[in-house]
Amino acid sequence: MENTAAAGTTVVDAGSADALRQAMHRVRLEVGKAVVGQDGAVSGLLIALLARGHVLLEGVPGVAKTLLVRTFSRALGLDTKRIQFTPDLMPGDVSGSLIYDAKAGEFEFREGPVFTNIVLADEINRTPPKTQAALLEAMEERQVSADGVTRPLPEPFLVCATQNPIEHEGTYTLPEAQLDRFLIKLLIDVPPRESEVAVLRRHADGFSPRELEGVAAVVSPDEIRAAQRSAAAVTVTDDVLGYVVDLARATRQSPSVQLGASPRAATALLAAAKAWAWLGGYPAITPDHVQAMLVPVWRHRIRLRPDAEIEGVTVDAVLGSVLQQTPVPL
Repeated sequence: MENTAAAGTTVVDAGSADALRQAMHRVRLEVGKAVVGQDGAVSGLLIALLARGHVLLEGVPGVAKTLLVRTFSRALGLDTKRIQFTPDLMPGDVSGSLIYDAKAGEFEFREGPVFTNIVLADEINRTPPKTQAALLEAMEERQVSADGVTRPLPEPFLVCATQNPIEHEGTYTLPEAQLDRFLIKLLIDVPPRESEVAVLRRHADGFSPRELEGVAAVVSPDEIRAAQRSAAAVTVTDDVLGYVVDLARATRQSPSVQLGASPRAATALLAAAKAWAWLGGYPAITPDHVQAMLVPVWRHRIRLRPDAEIEGVTVDAVLGSVLQQTPVPL
């Protein structure tokens, strides 16, 4: 049986799809050589990669957010650049700027760190909105425009941004338009005790998170692109599409919600569910795949009413209630 993601794309048969899934599994194993106890986050990164989306990683300092992204990019064999977001960072420091060449007597464009495969946007909420917005075009259009010239970004392209949820001094809250560009928001928690002991054992044995010795590239860019096409080719029935729409409409009708899931949020959920189904070897999306992806895909797209926040209501709890109350197609 053959599936085609879109007209003009490479046809991927079932056998090659299995081989591509094995390649993604090798990435998971390779990341595990350096990062312990974050299997869910690794799955989230793989889903974002397959769905051609972006990831927002939220967690307190010291839970391996940066290490996770660096190890993930090395296992993929992709070019990676890290941007440390600070209050004095300018938009040109992210996307690039025009520099005058005295010898040539003309201006030339000097590419910023966004011209790479994986952008590690460290502490993205520490820079002003003007600089945060420098990523908007890159994340949505996968291009950078400067001086009337549009320059495409390399493929695959993935932005992995981190932020600290407990520190608010000197930070700038990401606006809804910026948050909406992230496919998934992953909460990185402290690992279980057994995993934490394993982390200490690795460090005691000489492991260096700066060098990442022993972590190698296990897939090629062509395999990544083929996996993305194969994941996009996963089918979906009208009943499941209706289920996604019903879930989105239920968030808008919730008494605790000020801003519910938009049509773009529904398409993001569909893309993530396709990637999750593909990783599991399913030819079509089931309601279970939609349910599994709903919270990480929508938790950063829902705005609660102020009175609900005062009462201690959380977005995750509201989404859990929506899942319970929305009829599931048979």
